[in-house]
Amino acid sequence: MDRRRFLEAGFSLGALSLAGAARADQETFRRFHAALAREPALGVYADTVGSQAGEATIVGRIPADLQGSFYRNGPGRFELGGERYQHWFDGDGFVQRWTIGGGKVRHQGRFVETRRYQDESAAGQFLYPSFGTHVARRGFRDNDTLNAANTNLVPLNGRVYALWEGGSAYEIDPETLATVGVKAWRGDLRAMPFSAHPKLDPQGGLWNFGALPGSGRIALYQLGADGSVLRTGVVEVPQQALVHDFLVSREHLVFMIPPYDLKDGKDLSFAERHVWAGSGTKARPMRIVVVSKDTLTVRQVFELPPRMVFHFGNAWEDGACTRFDAVLHDGDVLAELGGLMSGQRPDRLTSRSEAVQVCLDYAAGQARTSRLFGSSEFPRVAPQSVGARHRRLVLLGMGDTVLSSVNLVDTDSGRVDGYRFGTGWQVEEHVLVPRRNARSETDGYLVGVAQDFKKGVGVMTVFDAARVSAGPVALARLPYRTPHCFHGNFLSA
Repeated sequence: MDRRRFLEAGFSLGALSLAGAARADQETFRRFHAALAREPALGVYADTVGSQAGEATIVGRIPADLQGSFYRNGPGRFELGGERYQHWFDGDGFVQRWTIGGGKVRHQGRFVETRRYQDESAAGQFLYPSFGTHVARRGFRDNDTLNAANTNLVPLNGRVYALWEGGSAYEIDPETLATVGVKAWRGDLRAMPFSAHPKLDPQGGLWNFGALPGSGRIALYQLGADGSVLRTGVVEVPQQALVHDFLVSREHLVFMIPPYDLKDGKDLSFAERHVWAGSGTKARPMRIVVVSKDTLTVRQVFELPPRMVFHFGNAWEDGACTRFDAVLHDGDVLAELGGLMSGQRPDRLTSRSEAVQVCLDYAAGQARTSRLFGSSEFPRVAPQSVGARHRRLVLLGMGDTVLSSVNLVDTDSGRVDGYRFGTGWQVEEHVLVPRRNARSETDGYLVGVAQDFKKGVGVMTVFDAARVSAGPVALARLPYRTPHCFHGNFLSA
């Protein structure tokens, strides 16, 4: 892989390296704290200071066979020097570990000590540009200077990695959560974009990608179960901007490309340079790029009406077709999520997304969608089903302006086994944890985190995956609030 050619072709790297005046965020800071005083529920987006550690109080009973570590990651620091970031995606990574064993739960949380985090902590102010906030007080060498390590926490071969979008993985000590350092999978891959959504391969190891918006290319990585690099490649994807997630089936890698243009502007944040191109007389469709795993080349490109996508469930081969799950949003939602930082709720999101199953018909050259569920996000499947046929899809459902329900959808019948939390709760991503030698996708537990606004605390939730509607079999309540995480994974003991 020609690393230099890939990075130099990126629109963002060249534009952001032009230093200019910092755009102050005191107004965002003021508005958020005024809103927080009126609405304590916004505390899930408040700043986090220092590490966390504590024992949870158990309501109900933790199943005896549920033992291991539930690793989570999300943005934790949004404020520094009287300024506040302007987008939820900007905060410094705060990794968490919920340790489960013997019917007890212990929690710990710690910031990832990235180069950015250390430099800005020492300076007492934001120095570098981030996803949705333009700051240019100090120049930078490469993508890893900007790395927030704030999106996922992935175990692999006895190690744990905090992942971002546009740069390297950061290795984290699996026990203490201390930052070990930048992980270069191979010398020539240093600072290359490495997405926060690697996927297990049915044949072993994992796949990942790296997308540098504006480069017109997507980098491909295949790693062995031991973390060694087996193969790399690059595919040409013109007019490619934000690509957050992808899918892996037995034979293919699948990417959905939302219709964005990137405009120049040295005083604009990365998010502000995204221009939605999915409306108007010259609206572009959403493209689906299918890459063959055996050759790492594009097999076929499909089109769907223009929509935005963040996350996918799973993909599998169905005869001469490939099927997969996705949560699709109408229009550009990036700016609306940014409003959370000033205390605004993204009201319109509640009616603008749906979970669908997509069928890629290679012979006809057509992509068809069928609806699975209404307004939702954070789809997950059982880990043993990745890349193969599945029949259960985990989805968080929207209510009012927050994610408020946990649902297990039967993708064949459409039946939903779900549980809605009451008013005053906000739900985070939930994952399926199979029992040892599980006989089905629901033979195990559904584990996640929810924020209790009324008590101002973080709560780990445990459901019987076969009876979600019966409610949690256990709640592990902390004596403090935890930052709202994006993604994580369960590692059984």
